[in-house]
Formats: sequence, structure tokens, C-alpha cells
Amino acid sequence: MAVRFAFNRSQRTRYLGYWLSFTLLLTGIALAGSLNADWDFSVISRKAEALYDPLGEGRVRIDAWQRLLSTEKQVSEKEKLEVVNQFFNHQIRYVEDIDNWHVEDYWATPIESLWKGAGDCEDYAIAKYFSLRHLGVPNDKLLITYVKALRLNRAHMVLTYYSSSSAEPLVLDSLINEIKPASQRTDLLPVYAFNGEGLWLPGATGNKRVGDTKRLSRWQDVLKKMQAEGFPAEPDL
Repeated sequence: MAVRFAFNRSQRTRYLGYWLSFTLLLTGIALAGSLNADWDFSVISRKAEALYDPLGEGRVRIDAWQRLLSTEKQVSEKEKLEVVNQFFNHQIRYVEDIDNWHVEDYWATPIESLWKGAGDCEDYAIAKYFSLRHLGVPNDKLLITYVKALRLNRAHMVLTYYSSSSAEPLVLDSLINEIKPASQRTDLLPVYAFNGEGLWLPGATGNKRVGDTKRLSRWQDVLKKMQAEGFPAEPDL
């Protein structure tokens, strides 16, 4: 699986520090397999209301998400990408974690993001990832990819999709609504990527696997919160 973003050796070296910081977050959980377990939204909505009362307009957004997941399973993968990307880009407004959650870095579940109607880049990527997995897109076609947004000069996160192991990825981004091939996103410098099958560092000739995603602490927190919200104990298995 190759991540073909445009970047050079000096940029890669310069932003290796992002990767080093990331490794300090690793603690423990394995992510693998396919999203087979069904989601009982009557339970999810009830538990979400108990956790986040009052849901307010969040209930409308959560109900809309349920309808999307129940009606889009039979369409093509390309259509699923478009529908999911547009849904979250329109349902969630961008808000920094410090303003939204009063902490510097917080990874929200899809329910939390829809409850708030707000989130930052990783929240969009996480919500899109779980939605596409539940719609049947295989795990090996999706990577949550940490990048440097060069024009903004800041860290950023997107979801990337590979139609095949050798294909150029498509980028689902909260910054723009159009899904573009990675080669057209020269404003993004990849730093690392992960999914349920492993952890990679991107390079000019493809990705180098550097781990099996067993100890990603913030991801573990997301899974634990989703369990509390009524999702299966391991929603990505």
C-alpha cells in the first residue's frame, strides 16, 4: 500500500519529529478485522443521551447519521466515499480542541462530534473511517493519515482511500469538500498513517510498516468511549 504524496527528503527529515512525538502516545490495543457487528441505534441513542444530556440538535445529527448508514450500503465504494465525506464536512464545523473540549488534544467519537456538531481534523477522519468501515469498505483500503498542512503550517489529519494496494490514494479532507488524488494535494506532507492492520511511515517508494498499532492510546480511548456509547466492545473488529 503506497502513499504517494509529493514530498522531498529534507521535508521528511524536518517533520520526523511529528512521528517521534506520536510514538510516545502508544500504549495498548490491537485494531484488525472487519466491521461486522451491527449497531443498535436505539441503544446508542439512549446511552448517548445519558452521557451527553441534553443532546439538543445533536439528536438530529445522530439520527441523520443512522439513516445514512442504513441506506448507503448497496452503493459503490466511490459513492460511499462521497456521501460520507460530504455528510461530516457539512454536519461538523471546525473547532479547536482547546475551545471544544478545553484540552490541547482530544480524539472524539463520531457520537461526540455529532452531539457537539463540532470537532477538529482528527474527529472528521475518525468519523469518516468508522462510517466507511460500517458501510463495508475493507480495512486495508483505508488509512487515517497524519500530515503537515504546508500552506497552513500546521499538523493535520485526513482519511485516505486506496481502491487497490498499488493505487494512488484519494484524500478525504475536512479542509475541502472535493475528494482528490494524493498527487493533487501537494499542500499535504504525510508523516504517518494507521488503520486496523498496522502503522506506516510514508516514503517516496511506498509505505514502510513500522508497527502493528497495538499501543495507540488515544485510539484506545476512542474505542472505550464508543463502547460506553453502546457500540460493540471492539467496534472495528
